[in-house]
Amino acid sequence: MKSVSTEDVRHRRRLAASIKESLRELRGQLSLLNHQVGGRLALKDIDLDCLELIELYGPLSPTELARRASLHPATLTGVLDRLQKGGWVVRERDPAGPDRRAVTVRALKDRNAEMYKLYSGMNASMDELCAGYDAAQLAVIADFLSRTTEAGRRATDDLAAAD
Repeated sequence: MKSVSTEDVRHRRRLAASIKESLRELRGQLSLLNHQVGGRLALKDIDLDCLELIELYGPLSPTELARRASLHPATLTGVLDRLQKGGWVVRERDPAGPDRRAVTVRALKDRNAEMYKLYSGMNASMDELCAGYDAAQLAVIADFLSRTTEAGRRATDDLAAAD
């Protein structure tokens, strides 16, 4: 079995610290990008976040969306009112719901082109960036990002459960 030198251990720690720092910088940069997009679409940051959750996991009940967004139901009502008024979502009766009052929230596709246009510069940059990696490297990056996302989800759930 190969022994690991002290220098190798230090190098790995520096690399891990660099990755964590880069992820913090990425989070901040994506937050700024989303803020710019939201501003152009007249959406608050939280509105854009909830719209993204609905796009990813929807249709969702308001209760499930509030849980995923870690929002109080009353706060979510205001978000949904703004999104519906802006033509981004629709609330529909849920025929599979426990009673006649049950609703789901579904994203409308009518305004997607407007949003995609605002993200087109970032998407083009990502395409160009990915073109510089081979398939094996992209698989490692995709795995890392997937596992990082799951770690973030667990940390979020743990913090929410502690409240």
